Amino acid sequence: MSTTATRVIVTGEKSSSRTLFRRSRPEEGDRPGLRRKAMRETLAGYGFLIPWLVGFFGLTLIPMAYSLYLSFTSYNIFSPPKWIGFDNYVRMFTSDPAFMQSAQITLIYVLVGTPITLAAALAVAMLLNYRDKGAGFFRSAFYAPSLIGGSVSVAIVWRAMFANDGPVDNSLSLFGIDLGGWIGNPDLVLPAMILLAVWQFGATMVIFLAGLKQIPKELYEAAEMDGAGAWHRFRAVTMPMLSPVIFFNLLLGLIGAFQVFSSAYIISNGSGGPAGMTNFITLYLYKRGFSDGQMGYAAAIAWVLLIVVAIIAFILFRTQRSWVHYAGDNR
Repeated sequence: MSTTATRVIVTGEKSSSRTLFRRSRPEEGDRPGLRRKAMRETLAGYGFLIPWLVGFFGLTLIPMAYSLYLSFTSYNIFSPPKWIGFDNYVRMFTSDPAFMQSAQITLIYVLVGTPITLAAALAVAMLLNYRDKGAGFFRSAFYAPSLIGGSVSVAIVWRAMFANDGPVDNSLSLFGIDLGGWIGNPDLVLPAMILLAVWQFGATMVIFLAGLKQIPKELYEAAEMDGAGAWHRFRAVTMPMLSPVIFFNLLLGLIGAFQVFSSAYIISNGSGGPAGMTNFITLYLYKRGFSDGQMGYAAAIAWVLLIVVAIIAFILFRTQRSWVHYAGDNR
């Protein structure tokens, strides 16, 4: 306590509150020390951020900016980029039928595979939610494919399973269904790719299961007392309460489906066949950039893909108010 404050208490001397407050603050000589301490803390914070900042600028922001520049150039790696303006983008949508086919196949894969994956994951999650005995084993068993589903080895196994005279072909032949090899059939190779994506629903299932565990049982009991059946309880209780989790899984599923590459590359041996039916945008981008040396054109394709994904994400976020219900939301 300052000398002025002590004098006021002991002698009863009157002093204004402003004087008392001013004298009880740190002395003027202590302020440089406080500033140095604040500066050291600030520098320490930036020091911990340096690895992230280096990664963000060196591996994300600067490469993205450079790829945007390359998308307006003609660049083949071995010679300097040559500025051509919007020619890559005009060529993409007017004189490249392979790109249009790739975009169509990718869109079918996304619009068909993502809803089926979500439906399968939700169905299995609901079954596990009502089962206590052995639930841990089944959760692990269903989750395991999502850990290894994107690996090269699984794609090789999948190609062998659906090849001509493979296990799937031989099993269907026992029932009189002779489809031949799926991998070499232009009409069946895309369904085989979608089945591979659906098989990897484990991570989505775990998230759904966590969301189901958070739904209060009192809501189901109240709905059952009102005479609601199983379907009505699912539609009136489960879906609204689970809508934030559905939104999250839907968003991640769509973004992930647009980025399919390794399985398509392995199953088609990098060709995108048969008849271009596995030539997804990412694989087509890779072929243009690394096989044909058209890096500028590949960069333009990458930016078109980024813009499409961003637009879809924007639409989802804008429309979520009409179907996503959060706790405490009075809408």
